[in-house]
Amino acid sequence: MKIEIWSDVACPWCYIGKRRFEAALAEFPHRDSVDVQWRSYQLDPTLPEHYDGTELDYLSTRKGLAPQQVRQMFDHVAVQARSEGLNYDFDNVVVANSFTAHRLIHLAAAHGAQDAAKERLLSDHFELGKDIGNQEYLTGLGEDLGLDAAEVAELFSTDKYADDVRNDFREARALGVTGVPFFVIDRKFGLSGAQPAETFTAALNQAWQESHPLVLVNTGGGDSCGPDGCAV
Repeated sequence: MKIEIWSDVACPWCYIGKRRFEAALAEFPHRDSVDVQWRSYQLDPTLPEHYDGTELDYLSTRKGLAPQQVRQMFDHVAVQARSEGLNYDFDNVVVANSFTAHRLIHLAAAHGAQDAAKERLLSDHFELGKDIGNQEYLTGLGEDLGLDAAEVAELFSTDKYADDVRNDFREARALGVTGVPFFVIDRKFGLSGAQPAETFTAALNQAWQESHPLVLVNTGGGDSCGPDGCAV
């Protein structure tokens, strides 16, 4: 069973959704047969490589939200994050364009480290105040992930993996994705948002049952018991 997850490393609900999905997957009896693929999405592709201002400034000026409304949103999301064991620090979030970070995730995927890259980027961005658009930071992250230094350097001297990221964007539009996180199971079931773990569990079970239906191999004749008793 294949699960594709469209998300942005600059999306606070995406990290919460990741944790809730992981909780459901950990309890799923067929989890070893599940292939999870992270797909790229950008909430604001027009964001400059570096934004001179805080997350509150960004949302209030570029999105037209009242500062008090933004602060209330931060408080609400932080509470939800804590319930999943995450410690968001919105005051220290560095606003940066996530495009190159998505390219790094694609590079990591080519070396079997996609989930580790996604996890680090989300944690570093929302919990540790790292600059996910900074070349030095991304280079260090690539080293931590065990990626070849020359391949990481190519992200800053070439357009490698840029087409892969843009293809993820195009597929998201084709599927009608308008917000993230967005989970697609076997290209048949879609879940939008950071759903409760129970919802992910129900979706996993339903998708598995539909892709592995029970086939009756006999047409009767065997002894059995029913509501009215047993065959004699």
